[in-house]
Amino acid sequence: MDFQQLCNFTTFQELWSHYGYGENFPDVIEQEFSRIKGITYLDHAAATLFPESLVRDHCRDISSNVYGNPHSHSPSSMLTHDTIDRVRYRVLQHFNTTPEEYSVIFTSGCTAALKLVAESFPWRPESDPGSLFCYLTDSHTSVVGIRGLTSSLGVTALPVLPLQLENKPRCEPKDEDDTSQSPHLFCYPAQSNFSGRKYPLSHVRGIQTRSLYPACDHPGRWFVLLDAASFVSCSPLNLRDCPADFIPISFYKIFGFPTGLGALLVHKNAAGILKKTYFGGGTAAAYLAKEDYYVQAENISERFEDGTVNFLDIIALNHGFEALHRITGSMHNIQQHTFGLARYTYSLLSSLRHGNGKPVAQIYAEGQFESPITQGAILNFNLLDPNGQIIGFSQVDRIACLYNIHVRTGCFCNTGACQYFLGISDEQVKRNLQAGHVCGDSIDLVEGQPTGSVRVSFGYMSTFEDCQNFLQFVCECFVEKPVTLDPERLHELKAASATSQSSKEIPPLKQTNREENKVAVKPIEASLKGFVLRHLSSKETAYTLTNIYIYPIKSCGAFEVHDWLLSPQGLQYDRCWMVVNGNGVCMSQKREPRLCLIHPQVLIPSNRLLLQASGMDTISIPLEKDIQCHTGYQVCHNKVCGDRVETVDCGEEAASWLSAFLGQPCRLIRQKADFTREMKKKRSTAASVFLSLVNEAQYLMINRASVDLESHQHLDTQNVISRFRANLVIAGGEPFEEDNWSHLIIGSTQFTVRCSFFCCSFHCFCHLSGHLKCPFQSKAFIPR
Repeated sequence: MDFQQLCNFTTFQELWSHYGYGENFPDVIEQEFSRIKGITYLDHAAATLFPESLVRDHCRDISSNVYGNPHSHSPSSMLTHDTIDRVRYRVLQHFNTTPEEYSVIFTSGCTAALKLVAESFPWRPESDPGSLFCYLTDSHTSVVGIRGLTSSLGVTALPVLPLQLENKPRCEPKDEDDTSQSPHLFCYPAQSNFSGRKYPLSHVRGIQTRSLYPACDHPGRWFVLLDAASFVSCSPLNLRDCPADFIPISFYKIFGFPTGLGALLVHKNAAGILKKTYFGGGTAAAYLAKEDYYVQAENISERFEDGTVNFLDIIALNHGFEALHRITGSMHNIQQHTFGLARYTYSLLSSLRHGNGKPVAQIYAEGQFESPITQGAILNFNLLDPNGQIIGFSQVDRIACLYNIHVRTGCFCNTGACQYFLGISDEQVKRNLQAGHVCGDSIDLVEGQPTGSVRVSFGYMSTFEDCQNFLQFVCECFVEKPVTLDPERLHELKAASATSQSSKEIPPLKQTNREENKVAVKPIEASLKGFVLRHLSSKETAYTLTNIYIYPIKSCGAFEVHDWLLSPQGLQYDRCWMVVNGNGVCMSQKREPRLCLIHPQVLIPSNRLLLQASGMDTISIPLEKDIQCHTGYQVCHNKVCGDRVETVDCGEEAASWLSAFLGQPCRLIRQKADFTREMKKKRSTAASVFLSLVNEAQYLMINRASVDLESHQHLDTQNVISRFRANLVIAGGEPFEEDNWSHLIIGSTQFTVRCSFFCCSFHCFCHLSGHLKCPFQSKAFIPR
């Protein structure tokens, strides 16, 4: 069977039907990765390539915004803090979990994350009884290296062979009241960086419940460290299904940029066991310089991020997520695409024959690339000459470089897998060292036996042409002519592929919604303008409500109304929308003063929100609460005053309008209709009060008498009132007497008053939480 005739896209499709991310895939690759034109890059397991838009958007971001040290409290520092917080959430969202389940500790990479666990885990020496450090032999050097620390502490290290993990009999989950509560740590890779083999993620629960070896043989509390660095580069990881205690990752494996940045994801159930000895800047709640007194930060991320984090590179992750989603759509799509390329290359390489009929390659894999569930986008092999002798990997690498083909050779920092697949004994490793061979050198054969192999690996931007170039290179340089393919083997692989795609294809990861106890309440009609109001005290004094303002978009201009509806969250449509920057961080007038020049208007009869500003055409968006049902509206998550809120993106038209007016990328979002956010309770007896995107309470009130007393000569009363951005403006009475009010009645509606003091132009204004007096009833308000 002629190789050239089969090395085509038709053969690829017979072996795997998923390729690319739409019809414009070739154009996107040309635009985003033009620098690799003429290069066949097949070393994505070591470092994938970044799209040019990622770096371009990141440079534009840090060039147009001032990001200060997040340990300060200046506006630039708070922007950094909020942006980093947004990145933490996006990291967790990427792995289908939430800040309620996991914390993100930024590190310099996966190795630093592993080292952090090793140094902080509460190891017990053998005599206590002791802890066990267990690891799969198919593990990266950085995992096995934990043994160097544990051995000095008298902790037993137990290497586990993959066959032991699979073939040992399963046990019933053990009771939680075991007499021994010694903490043990089991480490294994979600995907082998040597062969691309994917180990079952179900092992996580198997170890934690002590139903799987080695946990079933040793009492105690078992924790699982899931090395996900190789896995997450091309596969979706759902932490809802495999809640590992510790997950180390490196971001350049996913995005290609930035390098030198990773994270440790820590499950909430395991966070409390990690103990620190060293403490760096930013990790202490308090300490004394002259006394051995130290109190660690309560937040686990702050506790373990010694010194100032690499905040400019962390900000780049936002653009990494954006680019990845824009180009590919999802990690599921990446997995399908890259696995198809790996399967095609495996199928042809394993079927390739010399002119004498002997195989061209010895491939190191457990299966036959049946499914992306069990195999990643990595192919490991050695080439064979016509006599069946292994061709040294250094020779293959040198010739590949002449063809501008980039591969990886050696043992890939995974001695355990290298020994297993190549049949290298422990004694032989020692003899090779005596012969002068060390990890990473070019000595590929010792006494005719290989010391390593060749690895090709694919990334989301890899193409069918990369496979073609590599296979043709092998044929041209290492195959005795005539080049042939084993037809029977290729037929078997095609048949297996058809079965795999029909029965084993995994569905895209579905992002689940964690919000519960949704409350849907109809608005309560109440006309407030012109009402005489009074506060509840021994002295009943009448005041006049002179103005009602709503601020539909947080931090934008006011919209004065006369008769308005009360909703469970305050005045209807008050602060229901907000503007976020390109990183999803809420924009305020402190950061962007031009927000005050945007004047929204709510038109209830036409069900529209108008956006108006000088020099801009007026646009409108729908008011309806089911806005998320419209095509193109995406659910997202943001923070307001430390509270995480579920929001809906309002689409491209509003985003383009705001970006043009404000001169930077930004978007308009709205609080999701069925999302409830509770006001923080200041008293134990306080009941739940629901908020929109306001800072602290449902209503803001200001007293004209207080303003008149404190007004500066350069600011008139109305100017000052507009700066306070109050909802309700009252007149009558003495200045600042509202500081002592506890309740207030407007018409038949009763409110509870909370005062806050700000070192702004004036002393105070009042926060009013809606409490309705009968006959009005609402789940959002509590009768007095």
